[in-house]
Amino acid sequence: MRLTTKGRYAVTAMLDLALHAKCGPTCLADISGRQGISLSYLEQLFARLRRAGLVKSVRGPGGGYLLDTELEATSVARIIDAVNESVDATRCQGLSDCQSGDTCLTHHLWCDLSDEIHGFLDGISLADLVAREEIRHIASRQREACEPIPITLMEGG
Repeated sequence: MRLTTKGRYAVTAMLDLALHAKCGPTCLADISGRQGISLSYLEQLFARLRRAGLVKSVRGPGGGYLLDTELEATSVARIIDAVNESVDATRCQGLSDCQSGDTCLTHHLWCDLSDEIHGFLDGISLADLVAREEIRHIASRQREACEPIPITLMEGG
């Protein structure tokens, strides 16, 4: 089974955006800090997510990205598809040339598995993920880790 870093990072970034949606636009630097994904990589992913109509950008001070679809309407599969990834269990990337240019004996089995995985991911929305207690707990921990530590001035110094 092949799900690349691009697909995983896109889902992670979209989930982070969903978890912080009530705070207004989220800048990519904040997502980068919380999720450990390089800023330049996020810029590439968000260009694709924007073209797919999943996010919109807000310019200016306090700008960043907002979801452009309802949480319930945004499936994990839709996010993966938006960044031109596929969930593929075949060796031939679905081209049917797995055995010296011909279809191998188990090609259709792996194609069926790929379809099942895509269907499974299509049945999971951002709303489903945001509602999960363990995900909210992890997001809370990440927010705390990224908050600046307040500096207190000592008297008499």
